[in-house]
Amino acid sequence: MTKELLTILLTAILTQNFVLAKFLGICPFLGVSKKLNTAVGMSAAVIFVMALATAVTYPINKFLLVKNDLEYLQTIVFILVIAALVQLVEIILKKYIPALYNALGIYLPLITTNCAVLGVVILNVDEGYNFIQSMFNSLGAGLGFMLAMVMFAGVRERLESCDVPKFMQGLPITLVAASLVSVSFLGFTGIVENIFA
Repeated sequence: MTKELLTILLTAILTQNFVLAKFLGICPFLGVSKKLNTAVGMSAAVIFVMALATAVTYPINKFLLVKNDLEYLQTIVFILVIAALVQLVEIILKKYIPALYNALGIYLPLITTNCAVLGVVILNVDEGYNFIQSMFNSLGAGLGFMLAMVMFAGVRERLESCDVPKFMQGLPITLVAASLVSVSFLGFTGIVENIFA
């Protein structure tokens, strides 16, 4: 059981990274990764929402939707739960950490439409994970999101001190850097699958 949970966690962080392998959550990845502190703050908010969304949607899905043959409402119900949780995070940040709330700006409410958050909840259902496996998968997905954000924030901060040709400045060099960071994660594919074999 422990091996299986560690495999789920490491797979979600490294080989099936939601940002760099599945290309979900690209909007905050490109928008909030200019500074390390905002990247960490956004990642912490996403981890919290992913874990809480999984904890709330799992029993709703299992005991309400599946039991009453209402699986076709999963996406709508999951989006409503995620939207409510994001509002909770926004209220907490505004009250207790206003500097981070202001730094995240428009990207904080965008967690509601962040397909990585919805993706992890739907993936848990599609994979048939039980509650513990779902929580490990969502934690791994959140940590993978944070890893991608922190790595890319470091890359972007270094790019600011580089002499980038004029035609590559701005979005073009950002996309090239993002693709290189994404390619670097391909090397983990065989490693994670063989660690616990």
